[in-house]
Formats: sequence, C-alpha cells, structure tokens
Amino acid sequence: MRRFRSALLPLCLPLALPLALGGCFSLSRPFADPGQQARYLTAANLPPARLAVPTPPNALLSDDAAALWAHDVAQAMVNQSVPAIAQPRKKGDWWLKLSAATHGNTVVPHYVIMTPEGKARAETDGAAVDMASWSAGDRLALQDAAIHEAPQLATLLTGIQANMMQQDPHSLMNRPAKICFKGVTGAPGDGNVSLARAFYSSFPDKTNTVTTTEKGADFIVRGTVDLKKGAAGNTGHPVDHIEIVWHVLTPDGKEAGAATQLHDIAPHSLDGAWGDTADMAAEEAAQGVRTIVTNYSGREHAPLPETKGPPKKAA
Repeated sequence: MRRFRSALLPLCLPLALPLALGGCFSLSRPFADPGQQARYLTAANLPPARLAVPTPPNALLSDDAAALWAHDVAQAMVNQSVPAIAQPRKKGDWWLKLSAATHGNTVVPHYVIMTPEGKARAETDGAAVDMASWSAGDRLALQDAAIHEAPQLATLLTGIQANMMQQDPHSLMNRPAKICFKGVTGAPGDGNVSLARAFYSSFPDKTNTVTTTEKGADFIVRGTVDLKKGAAGNTGHPVDHIEIVWHVLTPDGKEAGAATQLHDIAPHSLDGAWGDTADMAAEEAAQGVRTIVTNYSGREHAPLPETKGPPKKAA
C-alpha cells in the first residue's frame, strides 16, 4: 500500500486531512449575486446584489456627518463581503436604516435591515459612543462604530438568507446538491482514470449527488494533477512533489473553492497503477469538496426568524 506523506497544513479549515481548502467562507456572502444559475442554489427570492445605506435623517448628526456615517457603514459591510452602497434606496432594494438615540452621556447607534416592502427584517444596537465625539461628527468615532457593528449585521443577513432558503423547496437546504464531475487530468500512470473512478464512488452522500452532465448541475468539479521532481529528502533519497487540486465551480464558471492535496512521494512510484492510493486521495478530496459546497451554498446556516412588531424608534 502506497501512502502519501503530507507536505502542507490546511490553509482554511482544520481538517484532520492533508487538504488545503481554498475559497472557504464563514459566511455565504448573503447579498452577493453569483449569477442566474448560482442564485438557484439558495432561494428563488434572494435579495438583489446590493444593500442600500441611505443617509439617516435621525442620527443626531449634521447632514455631512450623517452622510459620512452612511458611507463608513457601507464600506464596513463591503469588508464583510456584502456589496453595500451608500445611496438612497431604490425600488426593489433591501436597505439599512440607520438612527441613533441618547443614553445618559452616550449615543447608541441603531441599525435596522429593511425589506424592499419597507418591513423591518432584523435590528440591532451598536456599542455606545461618547456623546461629544458623536455630536461633533468625529470621523474616527463614526468609523469605529461602523466597523464594530458590521460583523453582526453580516451575521443577521446570513440568517435572513438561511430563512429564505429554508422556505424554498428548491434550495440546497431542502434537497441534495447536484455535482457534475468532469474528471481528472495531468496524473501520471493510470491516475486520471483511477482518481476519477474513486472520487465518483466516494463523493455521493445524503446531501450530495454526482453526475457527468452539466445540465441542472449546481456545481462542477474538475481534478488536476501536477507532478514535480524534488531534491533529496531528509534521508538522502530523492523525493517528488505531487499536487492534486479539486476545483469546485458554479455552473457559470465562477470558482466556489478548491481542495488541494500536496504530498511527497518516491520517484516513479505512481507511474503505473495507483491502486488504493487513488481511493485514499479521492476519499480525502470528497470531504473537502463537500465542505466547499456546504460553505458556499450556506445550507447549514441557522435561519433567522421573522421579526415581530415594528422596529424600535430613535429617541
């Protein structure tokens, strides 16, 4: 039995495997628009690819400072992979309603995620800010408030998307993902065939199916192998380096992620039949690809229940 010796620690997820996963997401980029085909992965009624952040009229700020705060909030959301824009809301926009209220000698920023129909979908308070700094429109105070609250707002948006997915029978929260596997290229010996057969056999489970046709597929997977001659190892014997990359693409060709296997092997040890080496490599790769599919689609995120009652009003 040939065994790989791992040459790289995982880059994204602490899997107990010699895998490095690229393109991993702790959030599923809730308002990003991955294209017509990829939108089908999540929900038929996804929010548009924009979150408007209008200048707030009730923020205890001057007009210029209020516009600056809206800009800072939008930029902070962009840094959370939410394509927000500081501009008046337009028809069909989801938008972020900003306001602020006094609390003792401080000001508490308030954020409400609004639907295009004007319904409050989720809301949260930011950290209290010194009243003098806030009232003066201090640039750093406004920027810090935006940066501090952006991760929480992104989490709320992710929960909103998960709730929409939960209600959509066509989303990946309610059906298995359809994976089109396009095979493996570049491997020495019979690796292209052996790895492809092993992956096709190892990958399917209760939440993922595999096919060889692109029609109706949610993701496309391609395997590539690169073998390079290496210098002598620690024992003085030469060592080759092999890299296997399992690319996970959306139907419109965007990369959702990549699972990479890097190993040291004895020279020419894979020039013939791969045998159980292909089985081990494919089983590891299948776990990595499943993780990318799950992370990209957001199918395991916790849904955020609908908001009850009207949003809080600024004092």
